[in-house]
Amino acid sequence: MTATTTRYGATRADVDAAITATGVPRYRAAQTWDALHAPRPLEEATALPKALRADLADALPLALDLAATSTSSDDMTVKWLWTCVADGAQVETVLLRSPTRSTVCVSSQAGCAMACTFCATGQAGFERHLAVGEIVEQVARASHRSPERVGNVVFMGMGEPLANYEATVDALERLHHDFGISARRLTVSTVGVVPGMRRLATEPLPVTLAVSLHAPDDELRSRLVPLNRRYPIAEVLDAAADYAGAKGRRITFEYACIEGVNDRPDQADVLASLLRAFPGAGGAHVNLIPLNPTAGFAGGTAPAARVRRFADRLTARGVTATVRRNRGTDIDAACGQLRARVAIPGEASPSATMGP
Repeated sequence: MTATTTRYGATRADVDAAITATGVPRYRAAQTWDALHAPRPLEEATALPKALRADLADALPLALDLAATSTSSDDMTVKWLWTCVADGAQVETVLLRSPTRSTVCVSSQAGCAMACTFCATGQAGFERHLAVGEIVEQVARASHRSPERVGNVVFMGMGEPLANYEATVDALERLHHDFGISARRLTVSTVGVVPGMRRLATEPLPVTLAVSLHAPDDELRSRLVPLNRRYPIAEVLDAAADYAGAKGRRITFEYACIEGVNDRPDQADVLASLLRAFPGAGGAHVNLIPLNPTAGFAGGTAPAARVRRFADRLTARGVTATVRRNRGTDIDAACGQLRARVAIPGEASPSATMGP
């Protein structure tokens, strides 16, 4: 174990080494490992002696400092702003609660290099990749503060997960094997990093793949999603089809509806023609997302009735389509709105009674 090993970056061997260093019986290593993946913080693991918990907290420090907490008006969405202990980089995590199960939306990078025009994270630019421990810790600490069990994790926060491939896959493995989250409830969202999509198809876990499409043709998509100039729609769909074939899973295509830009009936027809015969269980699924406002993008949100008609047109042409109910827009926690903001000391912000 190195001096920089963090609590949720630690392997089982690291935990064994930490226990050996304290001089307590070796059976405490298994108890510690279980405590790290329980729905309560290590500091509250009463199966471990209080002195040992203190020693372990020093030996396995947290990677994230809580900078701010914001809670939606209905108390069902919580956003945390974290400062990375290693270098001060900031990232955000969102908890989406439901009556029976919660979903955690995690960041995989500090910032993002993909530069999608309507996304606040892309507008802010790229800072660095997150380490696996920094990704997993977001889920652990959200779980500690969720009244409901965390049963879903979506890699839809800040960053492009497949641009940080090794850490993303390592985090997926840990969330599945150590936290017990079903692979089918782990979702990786990508703007179309084709080599990463193809690599992911060879991984053992059949996680859900979501592809941010946002346009039915290359000319428009290249304006909205600059990566399309490198990996055009045909290549993205081909890689997605291979993933569907390899895993037997339905692919979700995310589509942010921008008024007067990509929400016309003829564009729905073109999109349907692309996806109508998509392979995999259940074919393709289009998730229509009413555009969430961001300061750096002038486009408007497509009216609800127009989005509904777009969805109905897709459905009539044989493509499953749903309209996402955006949550957390009042705290900038909805899709496309995450952008780490430095917490100003003494500045009031909407927050729940939640510690780290």
